[in-house]
Amino acid sequence: MVAPLKVGLAGLGTVGASVVRLIAQHRAELTARCGRPIEVVAVSARSRGKDRGIDIRKLRWVADPVKLAADPGIDVFVELIGGDGNPARSAVTAALKAGKSVVTANKALLAHHGVALAALAERHGGALNFEAAVGGAIPIVKTLRESLAGNPISRVYGILNGTCNYMLTRMEREKLSFDECLKEAQRLGYAEADPSFDIEGHDTAQKLAILASLTFGIRVDPGSIYVEGITSITTADLEAADELGYRIKLLGVAVKTDKGIEQRVHPTMVPKESAIAQVMGVTNAVTIDAEGIAPITLVGPGAGGVATASAVISDIADVARGVRSAPFGRPSVRLTVSRKAPMQRHEGGYYIRLLAMDRPGTAATIAKRLAEHNISMESIVQRHRGPPAGGAAKGGAPVPVIIITYATTEDAVRKALAAVKRDKVISGEPQLIRIEKN
Repeated sequence: MVAPLKVGLAGLGTVGASVVRLIAQHRAELTARCGRPIEVVAVSARSRGKDRGIDIRKLRWVADPVKLAADPGIDVFVELIGGDGNPARSAVTAALKAGKSVVTANKALLAHHGVALAALAERHGGALNFEAAVGGAIPIVKTLRESLAGNPISRVYGILNGTCNYMLTRMEREKLSFDECLKEAQRLGYAEADPSFDIEGHDTAQKLAILASLTFGIRVDPGSIYVEGITSITTADLEAADELGYRIKLLGVAVKTDKGIEQRVHPTMVPKESAIAQVMGVTNAVTIDAEGIAPITLVGPGAGGVATASAVISDIADVARGVRSAPFGRPSVRLTVSRKAPMQRHEGGYYIRLLAMDRPGTAATIAKRLAEHNISMESIVQRHRGPPAGGAAKGGAPVPVIIITYATTEDAVRKALAAVKRDKVISGEPQLIRIEKN
């Protein structure tokens, strides 16, 4: 009988405990699929006595994850500690230098040190698998790295953060304000006590950096990504999007242009009939535009113990089968430095919401400034507010004006809106949301 694949696992949180439990529950099925048994033989975590709903008494306890990573008694090291620093980084490094394969769900580690770790894996003969780092149970890494190797890809984009998608869904359906929705998300455990990493777009950016590397053969570089979160989105924007035939999603987008690889994270209007617009709640989705085939959209749970654990176990199973792929789809030395496409050169349609002064000539002034920057309007809607209680509306009070533009550049829109502000025909800051076509 083939010797079992011996697994050492560091990090016994929700995902780690689920991995241990599922491997034990599905031992026979995994053996049949992989041609050899898979056994978790040693674990490491901050607390040995914590109740995790699993029995770890028969597993060897190693207090130091770095020692576990280099332990000669394991074949594969599973890192579920998290964070881009130590002990996660030093443990993964130790395992790869010892010639062991590594499975990780650590997007931060890969976003900041992925290329160096990939080089170590290649040099010492181990695998570096990270399906669980992006999209939870969605098999997006293998799809990009292996399944579509023969199809040049022009664009990959998706909903990569369940917290933001949940909030936008609740705001749209229940007419909740951003602050109300955030408090509810925190109460239910969908948002952290400090939610900034999610709602400001940084979680999505780390995942997009990994997808962009797999898609376009570039070095992982979160610094090349334009990042904008969802904190400015209001119910007024969601209602306007609905009326105009769109839905607002926080998207991570990587697209090949003649100016370089454009990487951006921001709230986006997508047509309601598109596949990605149908993805609601905490669910994630990724769409791939590849040569020779219709767009592919993969949808599934982006987080959660069992969902993420399923991706981890899939990677462990590949190690058991002897499957080895270059971590980012090609040898690390062939990953190129991305030529960052300036956001000012981004081209597309825009949704613009202004609070315009309700007086003669305002609309003409706005239209003039847009025309000066060669911006064509697809539609313009002025919404008059009702009079205040007890009397008529005061002349000159601002009213919402919503503009949808045809394709133009970010630079042109920014310059036109700056000119409109100087004309003092609007109040406050304009709201600007990019439109992503199918």
